[in-house]
Amino acid sequence: MLTSYEKAEVELTKNVYEKMESAELARCIEELEREVEHVKAKELKLDMARGKPSPQQVDISRPMLDILSHDSNLFDEGVDCSNYGCFDGIPSARRLAGEFLGVPPEQTIVLGSSSLNIMQSVLIHYWEKGVPGYTPWYKLPHVKWLCPSPGYDRHFGLTQDLGIENIPVRMTDEGPDMDQVEYLCASDESIKGMFCVPKYSNPTGITYSDETVRRLAVMKAAPDFRIVWDNAYAVHDLFDESDQLLNIHEAAAEVGNEDRILEVASTSKITFPGAGIAFFGSSVANVEEVARTLQVGLISANKLNQLMHARFLPDIDAVHEHMKKHAAFLRPRFEAVERKLTEGLSGLGCARWTHPRGGYFVSFDGPRGSAKRIWKLCQEMGVTLTPAGATWPGGEDPNDTNLRIAPTYPSVGELEAALDVLVLATKLVSAQIAQEERAQA
Repeated sequence: MLTSYEKAEVELTKNVYEKMESAELARCIEELEREVEHVKAKELKLDMARGKPSPQQVDISRPMLDILSHDSNLFDEGVDCSNYGCFDGIPSARRLAGEFLGVPPEQTIVLGSSSLNIMQSVLIHYWEKGVPGYTPWYKLPHVKWLCPSPGYDRHFGLTQDLGIENIPVRMTDEGPDMDQVEYLCASDESIKGMFCVPKYSNPTGITYSDETVRRLAVMKAAPDFRIVWDNAYAVHDLFDESDQLLNIHEAAAEVGNEDRILEVASTSKITFPGAGIAFFGSSVANVEEVARTLQVGLISANKLNQLMHARFLPDIDAVHEHMKKHAAFLRPRFEAVERKLTEGLSGLGCARWTHPRGGYFVSFDGPRGSAKRIWKLCQEMGVTLTPAGATWPGGEDPNDTNLRIAPTYPSVGELEAALDVLVLATKLVSAQIAQEERAQA
């Protein structure tokens, strides 16, 4: 049975431009080209390249800056946050981390602002020293890593930098294609792990189904196989009725695979980007191992920042209330994406896109061979998008179809103008491809 995303892909074969008579198609292209020149004359400078909070969203967290002053109590349950020590994180921050990650507080570490940095540190550790009891990965003839695609470009960069071979696996509207994942992992022990953004995935915005989570937890794989469970958008709901994600730690523990899961999250898109706190959660054995490794180069993270965050967001309920304020800014932007793309492209058969209920992105696909051309044409008209191909390992989208829309930073007006440009570029490139294919037939 086809998923909804695959059904939309089938619809892309019914491109309206392919149905036009040659003369009509040529006239259509001429008209679209005139529109492009008109837009270029406006000299727009619009940016939808990265998933950054808008300045108004960042302002939501400004009251947190008033929590600590020169006469504040800097102790957290007996821990002096103004001095060295307490490497694993202060008690209140670890409790918050446990609520984020779905593990007991003692199975967490609270560090600096970057979950990406935590992932890199853990992967480098396994590369150099190996998963406890197993060969260091750098000594193995081949090390491979599964990359659900379209996915997060910075993930792919972590493994690529180590010389690990990234293998794309197909994304569906329930998560990674588990038939493909299970087959690959069961048949090849050189596959040592995979990346997952399980809730409101980057860039598709889908949330893994319960079945997908359970299959990841129990599937056959190399004994030192690890899943980097990057729950970056765990609380980033657009609506009161949020997607629900099964607790993978509990599913894995039921079959003795609790060491398989390495979960991270942070407050980077909750409080201040680059100045939040980052969480790591896993099995007791993994947390002890990671702590021993990281302590070699870190006496303790910024405990004052942890204290400030824990007092501003004392529990997960406070986090959800805070995120409702973010959603009030984000909903109109995601609604603008849906409205503009529907108005401009619905029924033409030359584009599909996802309809996320949270997170930071929308995944957009044009016809085969179109993404790089659409990206370049948008750039020429003054709109910056994430480079075509970035959502695939090595920047190589095999069908050259996918673009990532990041609607969060621009104002709604700027976003609508940028989306009009994307719609125009998609129409022109789709028509040109139809004309070129007809000429080659």
